[in-house]
Amino acid sequence: MVSNLSVTIFIATLLSIAVFFIWSTRTQKKRAFLNVLFIALALSYSSWIIPLIILRFVDTSNSSLMLFLDCLMQPGGALCSPIYLCIAISFVNGYEKMQSWMKLFFIPPILTIIIAWTNSFHHLYYVEFSVVRSEIVFGPYILISGFFNYLFLIAGIVYMIWFGIKNNTSLYWRQCIVFIVSALCPLLVSIVATFGGKDLPITATPLSFLITVVFNGIAIFRLHVLDISPIAKQHILNAISDSYLVLSDNGIVVQFNRRFQELFAKEYGITENLHLGECLKNNENTQKDVIYSLLAAVDSSRQGGTLVSYEQSVMFTENESPQKYYFVVEVSPLELYGKLTGFVVLFKDITQLRDSMKKLQANQERMMEQERFAFLGQMIGGLAHNLKTPIMSISGCVSATEALVDECESSIGDSDVTESDFMEIYSEMRDWLSKVKESTAYMSDIITAIKGQAANVSTDDTVTFTIDEMIKRSTLLMRHELLNSGCTLKVDYDKNEEISLRGDINNLVQVIGNLLNNSIFAQKQKGGGEIEIKISHDKEYLKILVNDRGVGIPDNVREKLFKSMITSKGTQGTGLGLYISNAVIKGKFNGEIWGENRDGGGSTFGIKIPLDIVSIRTVNNSEWGVKA
Repeated sequence: MVSNLSVTIFIATLLSIAVFFIWSTRTQKKRAFLNVLFIALALSYSSWIIPLIILRFVDTSNSSLMLFLDCLMQPGGALCSPIYLCIAISFVNGYEKMQSWMKLFFIPPILTIIIAWTNSFHHLYYVEFSVVRSEIVFGPYILISGFFNYLFLIAGIVYMIWFGIKNNTSLYWRQCIVFIVSALCPLLVSIVATFGGKDLPITATPLSFLITVVFNGIAIFRLHVLDISPIAKQHILNAISDSYLVLSDNGIVVQFNRRFQELFAKEYGITENLHLGECLKNNENTQKDVIYSLLAAVDSSRQGGTLVSYEQSVMFTENESPQKYYFVVEVSPLELYGKLTGFVVLFKDITQLRDSMKKLQANQERMMEQERFAFLGQMIGGLAHNLKTPIMSISGCVSATEALVDECESSIGDSDVTESDFMEIYSEMRDWLSKVKESTAYMSDIITAIKGQAANVSTDDTVTFTIDEMIKRSTLLMRHELLNSGCTLKVDYDKNEEISLRGDINNLVQVIGNLLNNSIFAQKQKGGGEIEIKISHDKEYLKILVNDRGVGIPDNVREKLFKSMITSKGTQGTGLGLYISNAVIKGKFNGEIWGENRDGGGSTFGIKIPLDIVSIRTVNNSEWGVKA
């Protein structure tokens, strides 16, 4: 019944499976799911061929012994086909564990085993059993058993063909061909045995399934064809700079990547299959707040069923010097079929990002400082001229007052000088002193404006100031530029409202000054004219518009407005004015700034500031005290 060659092949196969099992036990502490399925296939196949080997050395005339050995072969023969289908499905879908619905595949083989072992009570499997194959009379259940074996093999082949067509690449097709060939061999042998009309030896089907075992074994453990996806994923996860940790639903450490091992696992004694809370015990690390925070986040994620994110700083020792790291920790719940099964914890290293942001902020502050002084430098010539006028006025007032004092002193005791004459002299003195006060007040305003703009940009002088004061300072700083360019400034606003803002007035003055300076430059090319500042508000924003009738914004510049080094002034511009203005409005006032061309020529630059930092009060007969 069983040839010597078949026995030799089976014994060699058993020895190979035994050696493989010992090797895999020693070298693989954690097996991928596909590897586990292959081991199950190899063990099932072993249980199938062991009775065949025994059959070669016993008395074949003993029908009871033959029937017993046949029953021993049933589990292995019945389980190989559904295990093959499970391998195919797991490979295609990348399953890392047995799916609950896949367990249904094992109902038919279990039923086959039970019916075969209890055949003497119902004869559903064998009506007549014989050691001679031609004398066997099968029962009705053999059709059902054969149907499911064919179904499992054909389903696996069809599934792999569909997968190869769907993912039409040479790699996947090579994988699919290996898989299809491993199943076609036993399928074709079974078809020939059932429908070919030939009496094949009892070892034909087991020998055909040997192809399945060998091909899958070589693919999985030698060529890594079937488990290339998990290996690739693990390689990628180990290569990324971020750390990750996988926890079970009850807080047991399931898995982590190499980066987590280097940073956290060694530092806090975190190992797989250990509850995260156990890491707090016998741990001399003083930074236990890292574990406490993580446990609290996991608990919050469990209760809320949502992602929980927080920032964590950790001090590590590198090259015998302390180094502080910053992480954004994200705890995400994992659900399978609507049930919480665990958590994935990502540690995103933002240390370098924070350093880069600090450098960027420092560079931006330096650029803003340079632009502020550049803006101030443009005003110096005009400010000197503006200061010269009140100084000359004061000097003239003082000279006139001194002359009146001399006249008053010389008139003492003169009978021709009456009291009314003295009162007239005193009145003239008061007029000259009043002019001195006006000039000194004007100088004080100029000095205040200069002092504010010369302050360091990193300082934050947050106060409440009025739009009236902001326009007044801006006009003082731009007065000389307006006069020299032949431009005039018109301010349009509701005189029955007093508008106040909370912030740094110097920042807003610089922005308005930049916008006015741009408008003056554009309008000067058309011979001057009126520039308008229009102030209004709606239910959400305070709006400040600067309108001119200049040359407008060129198309190549309009697309790049508010970006560094973009200017239409050529060598006369730095390209930083609008860039800095945009940064100031966004960063200091949480607002927006934009620019567009006006119908009929010219441009409009607008600023929107949220009303949450604006106060609007209704007044009567409010007037601006500034003219340009």
